[in-house]
Amino acid sequence: MTRFRFRPVRLATLGVFALAGLIFWISFNTAQGTNIRSDSSMLRLSDLIQERSRTNAELDSSAAAVREQVDDLARRDSGTSGSEKREFEQLQADAGTEKVSGSGLTVTLDDAPPNATAQVPGVPEPQANDLVIHQQDLQAVVNSLWKGGAEGIKIMDQRLISTSAVRCVGNTLILQGRVYSPPYTITAVGDQQKLRRALDTSPAIQNYMQYVDAYGLGWKVDGHNAVTLPGYSGTVDLHYAKPAE
Repeated sequence: MTRFRFRPVRLATLGVFALAGLIFWISFNTAQGTNIRSDSSMLRLSDLIQERSRTNAELDSSAAAVREQVDDLARRDSGTSGSEKREFEQLQADAGTEKVSGSGLTVTLDDAPPNATAQVPGVPEPQANDLVIHQQDLQAVVNSLWKGGAEGIKIMDQRLISTSAVRCVGNTLILQGRVYSPPYTITAVGDQQKLRRALDTSPAIQNYMQYVDAYGLGWKVDGHNAVTLPGYSGTVDLHYAKPAE
């Protein structure tokens, strides 16, 4: 009987699958956020940050150990076929572990001035929630960019993966225990025309643009001939970025 032999690429592939599974579990565990437009409950920001920081420290340690094993297997692999190598590279791309470069664009969203008034006839005067960026606004942009064929996306300085999501508390964005305030930047690598078309045809973004026109919420799209996104390091926890069907 022939004994089944594990080739290095198979071990590396299994390692990447294990890493992807761990990343998915991390994202699932931390992506149970609250949409502040539809839920009136508010968490104390300081308590939330402390809780997430403790959890993320434990998960980051596990992710780093798995990533180190995968990297070791990849370095030892010297006898792979072309198809196996392409499969391994595709798995790395899906996990978002590698840098990605190319043309792309950056979308910037910002709160309206706190003293903003209605700028369109017939529109009611704004409430406080009408003047700030919300979780679903960031989600709408990220989903549209994935749908437009983005090869990679980052929010602020942190890379997203396919299972990532954003979390907002009040008018602040929290990513892996780090707090960001507007303006928020979302950068994608991909075909600029396709990315812009996906943004322009998104119903959720069209709704956001009504608030831009009515109350002065910030919206800016800048194109890049060349831009580089960092690889997912295993130390960030970005949630929600799965393309809409």
